[in-house]
Amino acid sequence: MNDFVPRDTEYEARVRASFARQRVMATIGAALARVVPGEVEIELLFREDLTQQHGYLHAGVVAAVVDSACGYAALTLAPAGAEVVSVEFKLNLLAPAVGERFVARARVKRAGRSITVCAGDLFAAAGGAEKAVATMLATMMTVAA
Repeated sequence: MNDFVPRDTEYEARVRASFARQRVMATIGAALARVVPGEVEIELLFREDLTQQHGYLHAGVVAAVVDSACGYAALTLAPAGAEVVSVEFKLNLLAPAVGERFVARARVKRAGRSITVCAGDLFAAAGGAEKAVATMLATMMTVAA
């Protein structure tokens, strides 16, 4: 649970509409699962066409999903009419991304007027268990739409 209060009462609809326009997430089959102030979850089912040569989810796909989760977590706290863009992130790959599905969970660490810092993790799920496979620290900038 967090104590963030959104500046836009329509934040969830705005986040969901923006996610629906994000073509790369549609291309890889990612779905927006949870949206609350300062937190977002994105789910992705395993697909062989998203793997690298060893059969693991490709690091580029991992980065894209966690980055999007961080960005949308930041957007939940942005004012109406504003957008956010990534300006920096650090991704640590903790384990091979192997699973039936993947869940990116992102949360705002600090929301400022123009810069928001977020943390995100990607978990691989299989057989009812989850394993952390990546972690990200990201900086998002709020911009006028």
